[in-house]
Amino acid sequence: MNIFTNRYDGRRLKTISPYVKIIPYIMTKRSDAHVFSKMTIPTDTINEYIKEKQKQGFKITYLHLFIAVFVRVIAQRPQLNRFVMNNRLYARNRIWISLTVKRTLKDYGEETTMKFTFTGHENIYEVAEIIEKSIAESIKVGTNNKVDRIADRLMSLPNIIVKILIGTLKQMDKLNILPSFIIEASPFHTTLFFTYLKSIKLDYVYHHIYDFGNTGMFISLGKEKKVPVVENDEVKIRNVCEIGAAIDERICDGLYFANSLKLVRKYIDNPYLLEEKLEEVVQDVE
Repeated sequence: MNIFTNRYDGRRLKTISPYVKIIPYIMTKRSDAHVFSKMTIPTDTINEYIKEKQKQGFKITYLHLFIAVFVRVIAQRPQLNRFVMNNRLYARNRIWISLTVKRTLKDYGEETTMKFTFTGHENIYEVAEIIEKSIAESIKVGTNNKVDRIADRLMSLPNIIVKILIGTLKQMDKLNILPSFIIEASPFHTTLFFTYLKSIKLDYVYHHIYDFGNTGMFISLGKEKKVPVVENDEVKIRNVCEIGAAIDERICDGLYFANSLKLVRKYIDNPYLLEEKLEEVVQDVE
């Protein structure tokens, strides 16, 4: 592998236009390149679908459904799976989604982060199985996953050593020589970071994207609530939940992102489309 063009988690894009190539030199940090978007999602169809699946013996939740939607959309819209590292644009070679959960719903309850790996071919049942298996292994109080173990080892060291090590890891990341086991474990090296605020009855937020790692998107799903909606020039009260999205605008342009959101809406409006496996995952340019 040529470390100057490829990394463990992606390959450098060479055939993109000079304008796209220069943008990361102008906006050097993800925090420079935030754009935000909100989606209002009617929930009646989702609730009916989840109830139907439960009657059929399938445990499908909002978490499963929305992650399945984003996995499917990313598989069909590969620019969403790009990332910027050291002012260069890369295509990620897998779909990774990170999620933070609390082991107990208490103020001082332990928190942990997990990362799910997908190929993009998965149907909603396979997505649900991957999520539930990972959560079951990570949520037990007193257990440690890979993220916890690395953090424990780092924070057992003196403060100055931690600073030096984190700085060294950042430089290794820029040089494409960060060890694969760290990339595999790191929730910050991911396609999308998802926060499931609906589970704790909080509204959506616009969450910042981390400068550490290479996360391109941060999606927040808020609680279900009633809001006034205009339909056929009439105001009606509908059950909805809202999504707050923060995206690194360097990975794709506004039109591409807007069309991707339309595809998100298509799958949310008709979750049955997610029950079939995706035969062909669209590949990014060279």
